[in-house]
Amino acid sequence: MDEIPDHLDHGLQIVFIGFNPSIRSGEVGHHYANPRNNFWRILHQSGLTPRLYDASEDGDLLKLGYGFTNIVARPTRGIDDITREEYQEGRELLRSKLEKYRPQVACFVGKGVYTEFSRRTKANWGFQGDVPPKVDGVREFVAPSSSGLVRMPMEEIVGIYRRLAEFTQEHDR
Repeated sequence: MDEIPDHLDHGLQIVFIGFNPSIRSGEVGHHYANPRNNFWRILHQSGLTPRLYDASEDGDLLKLGYGFTNIVARPTRGIDDITREEYQEGRELLRSKLEKYRPQVACFVGKGVYTEFSRRTKANWGFQGDVPPKVDGVREFVAPSSSGLVRMPMEEIVGIYRRLAEFTQEHDR
């Protein structure tokens, strides 16, 4: 199955970083395409997007200042299918992408994505101000996973993403 292309550019406010694409995303070639994934609803309800977007429109979010990538590019059924070697390679590639494009914020969609990248054992929701960022000048934000398997109430998830929306409104490039 083909990897899903990143949507990256210089001057982005936010780059959303996932673990890796789902099988459904791999089939259709778009980020967060699994119908049980709440990503697009979360973005809209939090105020990050002016309307509800569809996964097929993921490239259009570049116009809003948002990009997409993953720590591992290969689509799998779940994170248990990702090897240690893929994570190691993914950390290095992700750091290179962040250094090249330098978004204002690297938003890790899930604590596990952030801990894999940062090699930290714990993280709080929101901006990670207690440790230096892995890439100078790129603020790190940890948000809940948008997977339908997450047991956190949707209202709470949206509230965390709303903090990111408020930041982007205050720091509009």
